Amino acid sequence: MGVAIAVDNLNAWYGKTHTLKGITLEIAANSATALIGPSGCGKSTFVRCLNRLHETAPHARVEGTIRIGDEDIYDDASPVEVRRRVGMVFQRPNPFPTMSIYENVAAGLRLGGVAKRAELDEVVERSLRQAALWEEVKDHLRTKSGASLSGGQQQRLCIARALAVDPEVLLMDEPASALDPVSTGKIEDLIFELKDDYTIVIVTHSMQQAARVAEDTGFFLSGELVEFDKTDRIFTNPRDKRTEDYITGRFG
Repeated sequence: MGVAIAVDNLNAWYGKTHTLKGITLEIAANSATALIGPSGCGKSTFVRCLNRLHETAPHARVEGTIRIGDEDIYDDASPVEVRRRVGMVFQRPNPFPTMSIYENVAAGLRLGGVAKRAELDEVVERSLRQAALWEEVKDHLRTKSGASLSGGQQQRLCIARALAVDPEVLLMDEPASALDPVSTGKIEDLIFELKDDYTIVIVTHSMQQAARVAEDTGFFLSGELVEFDKTDRIFTNPRDKRTEDYITGRFG
């Protein structure tokens, strides 16, 4: 299993606030990596740096190196191309409310210049199947809007939309935090299936979820990466007392 993402001495700011402090880690390809830690510790900022969304915030800046494959994504790389290679699924489902289910999935393809109906049909079906949503929506692709689906279905639709442009990496920022337990289980099952083909990074407040889905886990605290290791080691034999205190509920 190779390295999909190599991060070296990453620092990030919102204005004068130093949000990430010297983050260095390697994320394995075709695996799920979980990021845990209390609110405001830098987890979401970190994943937003991985696809260059952080810099879109006012007065935000980044220093350091992030390599995806052989490319440093902050060294003359196109942000648009980076975001195609590194898809993002946010905490709350955000389907395009005025678009049909079909057009929600096809939107990124159309922006990329794909216009042939047969090609669009093929990718839309494949992406919805990958997101475990096809059977639930195949009879209503053009007649129902993305906003008409349930919360769990909307989140899987957003996953399908991200997969349609064929990314290498899929970032998930607390993708199940707004969902019921059944929908959460479907998202977790989906992560297991998708990591055969994609590298997945998931931010989660649920340590149980991290333990269920991720091979590796990083613990963030106050903008620092306190510990990064195999998930079972993080939860059974952490090296840093701050990690132990967090996972045993002493704070956070």
